[in-house]
Amino acid sequence: MNEQYIRDRITELRLQKGVSEYKMSLDLGHSKSYIQSISSGKSLPSMLEFLYICEYLGVTPKEFFDDSHTNPALVNQIDELLLQMDRDDLDAILSVASRLIAIRNNS
Repeated sequence: MNEQYIRDRITELRLQKGVSEYKMSLDLGHSKSYIQSISSGKSLPSMLEFLYICEYLGVTPKEFFDDSHTNPALVNQIDELLLQMDRDDLDAILSVASRLIAIRNNS
């Protein structure tokens, strides 16, 4: 892991969220060029600011550094919905998910 990884990961997760550097900067309470300065390599966020960025992007710090999940914020949203379901709903979701994976693996 290096500084470029952090910059690239912020950009990747920001794009998945569908927000511009400008909007993210303002939403985090900074000048409009804050995220652009991180992405371009001019600066890096402080540890506290990194935690705010993770929260904004909908990921934990662990998920930020675990790039095996292509869209951790979406996985978190699905997880929150799953926690609200009963056993029958979960069985149905499991069946559909298993079928989709089998179809994808056979293609």
